[in-house]
Amino acid sequence: MFADTVKLVDKGKKRIEWAGVSMPVVRSIAERWEKEKPLEGRRIAACLHVTTETANLAITLKTGGASVALCASNPLSTQDDVVAALNEVYQIPTYAKRGEDAESYYKNIETVLWTRPEITMDDGADLVATLHTKHRELIPGVVAGTEETTTGVIRLRAMERDGALAYPIVAINEAMTKHMFDNRYGTGQSTLDGIIRATNRLIAGSTVVVAGYGWCGRGVASRAHGFGARVIVVEVDPIRALEAAMDGHSVMTMDQAAPLGDIFITVTGDIKAIDRRHIEKMKDGAILANSGHFNVELDLPGLEAMTVERRQVRENVEEFVIRAPGERKRIYVVAEGRLVNLAAAEGHPAAVMDMSFANQALVCEWLSQKKPALEKKVYSVPEDIDRLVARMKLESLGMAVEKLSEEQHHYLTSWESGTR
Repeated sequence: MFADTVKLVDKGKKRIEWAGVSMPVVRSIAERWEKEKPLEGRRIAACLHVTTETANLAITLKTGGASVALCASNPLSTQDDVVAALNEVYQIPTYAKRGEDAESYYKNIETVLWTRPEITMDDGADLVATLHTKHRELIPGVVAGTEETTTGVIRLRAMERDGALAYPIVAINEAMTKHMFDNRYGTGQSTLDGIIRATNRLIAGSTVVVAGYGWCGRGVASRAHGFGARVIVVEVDPIRALEAAMDGHSVMTMDQAAPLGDIFITVTGDIKAIDRRHIEKMKDGAILANSGHFNVELDLPGLEAMTVERRQVRENVEEFVIRAPGERKRIYVVAEGRLVNLAAAEGHPAAVMDMSFANQALVCEWLSQKKPALEKKVYSVPEDIDRLVARMKLESLGMAVEKLSEEQHHYLTSWESGTR
């Protein structure tokens, strides 16, 4: 290898090992699997963000006996040093490069699919969609799949409703130990991390507009508030909007929020959460960032159509000078509108991905060992796996849960006792 490649491999290996220190649950699964080999002979095709945490999952799957092929689930989330280490040190075929174009992105997905997987592992459902539209001849060999994200689950449920889903998929995102922690604490911290790294702007005293108040939006709003921001939440669901209000945030429409915001963050899973008419109303210097899976949450074509000048002002910040009614304004887009927490930072902390990827690993074991009779539907993670992950995480933190006495258990499962 060339000297630069050796340095890249060494850097990736060290960073993978560093992340592994904060992933005790995944590590304990790997230790058990090294002896039991529950995935022996299984072929797994994974389309995930190629990060240090994902590397630890891939290594664990291989330790369990699986043959793993990995590609990226977003062109700007790939960490090239991790790719180099996975290929050279851990001998896990990984097809990804940071900043790859759409053609290369989908070519890598197809390369992974040609390993003829029995289990697919997806983050956003691009791999599943490609399999269903371009390579249906491979579907008979697929036993089941898993999906990591809210966005991917939305796509898969649409496929299920249309009768298009050709094999069962377990929605990892629906696990309590995934969305309540990964989405809220992971996305909350890493999103603000990405914006701060990219812009070096002071959050305190700023007005931050958060579009979407699901688990990710809750986390982003909470962290922005913790940094001292005035937070405005834009939400289409009245119950979530009410919750945001009760959490102390202002709630309004995007049309109302557009002239007020300094920083805008989308986490809706839908298209055009911020569209052209909103951008026209924004103040000079407004910053746009997206932490949803796809960059379609921002109306980038609409922004480009208004643009009279355009330039890169920082590594992950592009300036668009637009001609709005009666004035020229500067609008700044972070990380091309792609996942800001991965494109401009390192993504979720390993400690929270430990739970998400423990679910991935244990669901793969469940699919391989118990071979459940599943229909061509989207399923939630089995509750016993979800609770096992929570228990293992608590144990790794040196904590324990209380146990009910027989008397307490009887009281909770009976109806006879009442007011005394």
